[in-house]
Amino acid sequence: MNDAAARALTRKDFGAPEPSAPARIVHFGLGNFHRAHQAWFSARASDGGDWGICAFTGRGSGIAHALEPQGGLYTLIERSASGDRCEVMTNLVEVHEGSDTGAIINVFSRLEVVVVTTTVTEAGYRMDLDGTPHVDDVELARDVATLHEALLHDHLEGIELSTVAGRILLGLAARRRANAGPITLVPCDNLPNNAGVLRRGLTQLAQRISAELALWLEENVTFVSTSVDRITPRTTENDIAMVARETGWLDAAPVVTEPFASWVLSGHFAGGRPRWEDAGALFVDEIEPYERRKLWLLNGAHSILAYLGLEAGHATVAEAVADVQCRRSVVSFWSSAQRHLPDDLELEVYCRQLFERFENSRIEYQLEQIASDSVMKLRTRIAPVIVAEFRAGRDCPAGVEVVAAWVRRILARGSFPDAQILAISSLLDNAPAAVVELIRLVDAQLVDLGTFVEQVQRLVTDHPDSARTLHT
Repeated sequence: MNDAAARALTRKDFGAPEPSAPARIVHFGLGNFHRAHQAWFSARASDGGDWGICAFTGRGSGIAHALEPQGGLYTLIERSASGDRCEVMTNLVEVHEGSDTGAIINVFSRLEVVVVTTTVTEAGYRMDLDGTPHVDDVELARDVATLHEALLHDHLEGIELSTVAGRILLGLAARRRANAGPITLVPCDNLPNNAGVLRRGLTQLAQRISAELALWLEENVTFVSTSVDRITPRTTENDIAMVARETGWLDAAPVVTEPFASWVLSGHFAGGRPRWEDAGALFVDEIEPYERRKLWLLNGAHSILAYLGLEAGHATVAEAVADVQCRRSVVSFWSSAQRHLPDDLELEVYCRQLFERFENSRIEYQLEQIASDSVMKLRTRIAPVIVAEFRAGRDCPAGVEVVAAWVRRILARGSFPDAQILAISSLLDNAPAAVVELIRLVDAQLVDLGTFVEQVQRLVTDHPDSARTLHT
């Protein structure tokens, strides 16, 4: 179809009910991944028609502005190596900017809302890996003070909050006030024990805000751990044009994703949930092995391909994985990681599937996108394998290589976009000590691992660009 003949995608023109399902799930972090993953699983549940989603943006408002005129509808493009499959998704029934605290109060006060999912990136929670909240973070501290004052005067309306943790706690305070019953939080970001992190972080923040809120949270909120997987790159203008051409709809916010999708969950849902297992979700008693497999093998490989691939001049995962040296480093890291994973996870099959997914050149997953928030990603994806190997009396060559590549990039060109940008920048003021301190920022344990620092320093100083930086 000619692009000029395409019509604007709206609920009325598409023929979708208004709304198609009651909002029973709240989501924070409305972006491409949520729409390709949690929303997709909910739509494919046998009872998906009963579970609409009310979604809030994270750091920006652009996606809300694009989706509001479309009534939350968007096109999901499943992009395989052989072609595209387009499907209009209808279960996103409410879309709001994250800053809309009135909408947060409203939706959390509804009895039928019983599940909250989040995809805000690892850094977006503003918590350490043990769940300790960053109380010295200016925005988080301001939100805590604002909520404390609001609850003190029993007046939640009209306040301004800028952090996801603050907005979730506002919702929980509103739910407590409305006596709307128990609710379950389901974090879906790449953090080990993500439910435990969020539980401890929110509990500690609630204790600073109101003892009553903290007690209510303990008694009425459950947390479910997850491991999520679906490669979802940024949408391009070409993707938007393709949707108009192939479907006849002008969609301002389509999502491109791969055919593969995985969701592993563990925990108790206080008020019910969709039958996600009908769409292939796996419910387990012990999620840690699945978390480690995904974080170390998929996400770890992505970080290796990002830092080594960018240094070699590549732009996408498919380009980097076709580079013999990059691929060799991934295989080496996988060999190290597999020594610390259970044998019953079919690791060889899993890794073979990963290479097939990475090689799909029609999924243009940008290495620069993967390389952002590098400190937290190296801390969760790479450092645990390095620590495990050195403590077992072995080196971890690929771990050394990727950390050195990251340090070289920082020294030569400055940081990738990173929540730790101020900490990184401050360490560069003392060039001779920068390598050790950058490693310490990723994980302090790495500094005490035998010859690890020495090996990284050797790879850094032997590289022309970073060597010049260290001696200026």
